[in-house]
Amino acid sequence: MTALPLAPYRVAAYNTAHDSENKIHDDATARRFGFGGGLVPGVDVYAYMTHMPVARWGRAWLEHGTAECRFFKPVYDGETVVVTATETADGLDIAVESRGEACASGRASLPAAPPLPPALDGFPRVPQRAERPPADEASLPAGSWLGIDPYPVTAEAAARYLADAHESLPIYAEEGLIHPRDILRGGNFVLSRNVALGPWIHVGSRIQHFATARVGASLAVRAHITGNYEHKGHRFVELDALVLAGDARPIARLSHTAIYRPRQVIAA
Repeated sequence: MTALPLAPYRVAAYNTAHDSENKIHDDATARRFGFGGGLVPGVDVYAYMTHMPVARWGRAWLEHGTAECRFFKPVYDGETVVVTATETADGLDIAVESRGEACASGRASLPAAPPLPPALDGFPRVPQRAERPPADEASLPAGSWLGIDPYPVTAEAAARYLADAHESLPIYAEEGLIHPRDILRGGNFVLSRNVALGPWIHVGSRIQHFATARVGASLAVRAHITGNYEHKGHRFVELDALVLAGDARPIARLSHTAIYRPRQVIAA
């Protein structure tokens, strides 16, 4: 049976990080940098994108699907986001528009067979830093490792996010599953809990799921810094990160890219 085309998904964007330590989500700071207001976090834009593969493949995609996302224009609080998906031979090509502009793109697929997660001994456990040094080339050197203390995804936090995001798919509430947004957010946490960051920007990720995790579980992240470089005046960091439930069961692998020191900060 041929699957029906996926209808565009429309949702009112919500800035879940207004009060974040990352002031790129603060209206006043973001406007000083030339934006129209505080940026809706990339992980939330990704959450809107995941509506499409979950609508197409359901729980199977959450268990072993893949995704890529790239963010290139801001999404602002309260504005309508339109997510569309085009069928391809490999899965779905996904586009995000707001204010009539292309804001993000990505793709998703469902491998025929679930992939094996990497061995844990390839991702050594390292302690979260007791004190956070400033984010720079010395504190985030390529080849080094980062880790964070396990943190719970509570029922209260999960329910609040589903409400804030206007999530319309019932699978998360009905089956008590952690949303893929909260899995990808582990890539942000492993940075922000180990170095002191100024305003910074998540620009893209690749995600491979290995298993679902239930609300109430504690997540941990082990990350290898694979790059730290300058491009167009920005300072970038790249991570290869493994997200685990209970600090023991791999649930996703992330390739995570962020501008940890925007050129606007350097020039200030």
